[in-house]
Amino acid sequence: MFALFRIYNSRSCYLGRGEGQRQYIRDQYFPCRRCNLPGVYALTLQIEDLYAEIGGKAVLRGVNIELKRGEVLALMGPNGSGKTTLANAVAGSPSVIVKRGKIVVDGEDITGLPPEERSLRGILLLFQQPPEIPGVKLSTLMIAAYNKRRGSYTDLLKVTDPSLFSKMRSSLYAAGLNEDFLFRDLNVGFSGGERKRLELAQAMILGSKYLLMDEPDSGLDVEGLKAVGSFIEDARKEGRGILLITHYTRLFSAVRPDRIAILFGGKVVVEGGLEVAERVEKEGYSWLEGLEAKRVEG
Repeated sequence: MFALFRIYNSRSCYLGRGEGQRQYIRDQYFPCRRCNLPGVYALTLQIEDLYAEIGGKAVLRGVNIELKRGEVLALMGPNGSGKTTLANAVAGSPSVIVKRGKIVVDGEDITGLPPEERSLRGILLLFQQPPEIPGVKLSTLMIAAYNKRRGSYTDLLKVTDPSLFSKMRSSLYAAGLNEDFLFRDLNVGFSGGERKRLELAQAMILGSKYLLMDEPDSGLDVEGLKAVGSFIEDARKEGRGILLITHYTRLFSAVRPDRIAILFGGKVVVEGGLEVAERVEKEGYSWLEGLEAKRVEG
């Protein structure tokens, strides 16, 4: 039940967002692990020389990515290039075996941690195909996650804060869903669009620091795309880092990424701005063959 490990716990720190401006990243329960007090430190998700395989097949071949808080990094690439595998590797999926390299969150190496511990440190994967989980209601999952965030290890299903239901309802409404979804089995009988919107609602409720969004635009209509774009913009303003995995540039009309990276053959070969996506739109990916990792000059 990989999806059940979506529990979040952040640390108090400040995020610099330009001269004269700082955004306070608040957590009332756990301070910064480096200094034990709120302060300034490297707020990044770093993937360093990551090699990984699935079922004995090498998929990732030396991936290097840095994602800053308050930044949207779009990750593109052809089918089979390793985009979903990368997201699963960062989230700690047991199906992905890391052979070499590191995954570092805010200065802490989490490469050897299980999925639930990574989630506690602020990693949240929004699935490309959200799974059905019969017998588990959204409200049950969110109450357990909220209590775990508060440091509880027993009575995870006890409602300790009545305002939580209000937050869950408002998050559902913001995602274009009604509160009935709180009391239905998770994703059971839901349409593809409803599952995607429910992923957004869960991310709003949990407030994780780093969001790994695996093709959030797939299966969505125009209104759904607007909802995804609005969510990403709000998350960026709140100081969250977003790894946005997508095949298409249509989402970029709703949200402009800070950077675009292309994963090809299991490694990042090109990184740049919108000019990278525009070239992919016109020429596909064939021009990437044989390229070494480099920065595309606009």
